[in-house]
Amino acid sequence: MPKKKSPSARLTSGQLLQLKRWNTPTVYNGWEQITRHDAAAEGFNLEETRDFMPQMGPMVGYAVTVVCEPGNRIHKKNAAAFEEYYRYVAETPGPKIVVVQDLDKPRALGAFWGEVNASVHRALGCVGTITDGAIRDLDEMNAAGFKALARRLCVGHAHSWPVRWGCEVEVFGRKVRPGQLIHADKHGFLVIPNEDATGLLDAAAFMDGNECHTLIAAATRDRPESAPGTLDAIREAAAAFGREAAGKFGRKGEWQ
Repeated sequence: MPKKKSPSARLTSGQLLQLKRWNTPTVYNGWEQITRHDAAAEGFNLEETRDFMPQMGPMVGYAVTVVCEPGNRIHKKNAAAFEEYYRYVAETPGPKIVVVQDLDKPRALGAFWGEVNASVHRALGCVGTITDGAIRDLDEMNAAGFKALARRLCVGHAHSWPVRWGCEVEVFGRKVRPGQLIHADKHGFLVIPNEDATGLLDAAAFMDGNECHTLIAAATRDRPESAPGTLDAIREAAAAFGREAAGKFGRKGEWQ
């Protein structure tokens, strides 16, 4: 019988709080240095998302997953679905981000999220959602402190009902498994492979500092020299940036 893979160590609440202080592109910059995955094609959303609460800043949490199909009333035949789904959410350690795949896509016939569902999930330790469907009650969701990256707004909830949960889902072109660490903000979201989670904070902090004391410092300081002199300074800073990244991670850092 094959051995089960052991789950990655969960980050502490302090580590998660520090990760929340960086935007998602900064976290990506650190992640690409430590991952064996293709940072040009994996981890991040492949389709455009919309952050409906950008003033809340980034959100960080572990994925809980659910599939819905608001346009199909047949799912309501499982009368116990919401109770069973809520139990799954409640029993999963937080903080949690609810990742919702809407089977009605590309249509948006109803919202899984509104004031009530957002408030219930907030009480169950969820900080927000990523859904390729719609949301409604935007002001009320804001008041509940429940962040949402979604495809659009809509008016009704239609026949919103949990179809299945605790399973792999696909949203915005990215597959997400329950328990994966997610960082998300107005730029989109990053799903961290389990083996990369523990080194993520250190890598993101290092790369942000590396940018600040090399390239950004060279590009923003006041200097009397000519444009060619400025280009020379930036060229030297870029070389220093690469050396710093190579010394830390064994690979040359890229910057944009």
